[in-house]
Amino acid sequence: MNYLAHAYQFLHDPFFAAGTALPDWMSVIDRKNRARRQYAEPVTEDPDPQIAAFAKGCVQHHDDDRRFHGGQRFVELSTEFAVELRELLERGMGHQAGFVGHITVELLLDSVLIERDPPLLDAYYANLAALPAGKLQQAANKICRKPVTTLAVLLPRFVNERFLADYHDNELLRRRLNGVMKRVRLPQLPETVADWLRDARPRVRASADELLGLAS
Repeated sequence: MNYLAHAYQFLHDPFFAAGTALPDWMSVIDRKNRARRQYAEPVTEDPDPQIAAFAKGCVQHHDDDRRFHGGQRFVELSTEFAVELRELLERGMGHQAGFVGHITVELLLDSVLIERDPPLLDAYYANLAALPAGKLQQAANKICRKPVTTLAVLLPRFVNERFLADYHDNELLRRRLNGVMKRVRLPQLPETVADWLRDARPRVRASADELLGLAS
C-alpha cells in the first residue's frame, strides 16, 4: 500500500496517520535504517501520547502491508502487470518489471481513493502540514535503530510537493515512477508505459474494494 491507502482511515488522529508513512519516508531518507514493526511496538507504550500514536501508525503500516501483499487480488494484478511490462522494458529487465508492477498497483489505488473522495488529498496534506516536524523526527528516533536527522527536512518538502496529486494523469505518474527508478538505480521507463497505465488503471479501480479489504 502507498501513503494515502495507509492513512485515509486515520486522519482523525494526525500523529497516527503520520506514523503510517514512516516506513516509506525512511526508504527515502535511509533505506538501511528501517522502521520495522518490532522496533515500533515498544514505542506504542511511550508516555507521550503523540509519540505512542505515531508508533501505532507505524505498526498499522506493517499490518496493512502484510494483509495487502498477501491478498489474492494484489498478487494477481501485480503479476499480470509485471508480465505486460516485460514487453515494454529492455530485454532482461524482468526484475524491474516485477518491481514496477508491484508499486503501480499501490499508486493507482491511491489515485482511486482520490477519485472517490476529492477532498481527501487536501485533508491528508493539511494534517501533515499541521504537525511539528521536530516532534515526528523525535518519534522516529525512538523507533529507528540509527539516528534520524533529516525527517524534519523531508516532511515540509513532502507536503509542498504534493506528488500524490499527479497520480491521476498517466504521463505524470510515469514521471513519478521514473523518480523512483532513479532512486533505486533502475533504468527509466519509456513513454509507452504511460499508454500502458491507461489500460492498467481501470483494473485497479475495479478491484479497489478488494485490495482495500472492504469487499464482503
